[in-house]
Amino acid sequence: MATASSALFSTVVNCPTNAVKTRSLRSSRPKPTSHLLHFRRLQRRSSGVRASVSVSEPRVDTGRPDDLVASILSKVLQSDGGVSLEKEEHKQVAEVAQELQKYCVSQPVKSPLIFGEWDVVYCSNPTSPGGGYRSALGRVFFRTKEMVQALEAPDTVRNKVSFSALGFIDGEVSLKGKLKALDDTWIQVIFEMPKLKVGEMEFQYGGESEVKLQITYIDERIRLGKGSRGSLFVFRRRQ
Repeated sequence: MATASSALFSTVVNCPTNAVKTRSLRSSRPKPTSHLLHFRRLQRRSSGVRASVSVSEPRVDTGRPDDLVASILSKVLQSDGGVSLEKEEHKQVAEVAQELQKYCVSQPVKSPLIFGEWDVVYCSNPTSPGGGYRSALGRVFFRTKEMVQALEAPDTVRNKVSFSALGFIDGEVSLKGKLKALDDTWIQVIFEMPKLKVGEMEFQYGGESEVKLQITYIDERIRLGKGSRGSLFVFRRRQ
């Protein structure tokens, strides 16, 4: 054991020559120049910058309800109820509406906010409100001036489409209906025969009609609805 210990000890003690050689080899290696050191520092800094950018890269912010309301109104106003929008623009409106739905009150049908007068400022199927008067052919002869829906407590709905026939005769189509809540978000409205007024003439035509609408968002400014066939409606409260 003493021999082994002394042998191990002697190996360590007797290695200065090798150590000197090792030091001489290390000392013989070229030292990094100042330019190389500067380049390495820049590399470390740039990698740190890249790391910080990747960490702090902002997420897509959907925004607050007020911002979303402003966004959807900016897209649909001055669009003739959606007629002038392209396919991609309709898609953008639908995306904002989908996001707003997350902020809807839990039972919109029971909210007093539903009552009041509303302008129909958008429909994803532009011919839906107004029927034939809003079709491609109908718009040639009837220029829409406004589309209004009034909800009166406790259960009355009045729809009105005002137009200018042939550019110089004022007219309007109006419907009166009875509202019924189907659940917390869906309503049903059964309308009486529509009334048509053109100039001094006024008469009724057709028969009763029925619509179902889901209220997907409502506040003091706008109301969003989705029809039973999937059409998206945007209503803006009248001032």
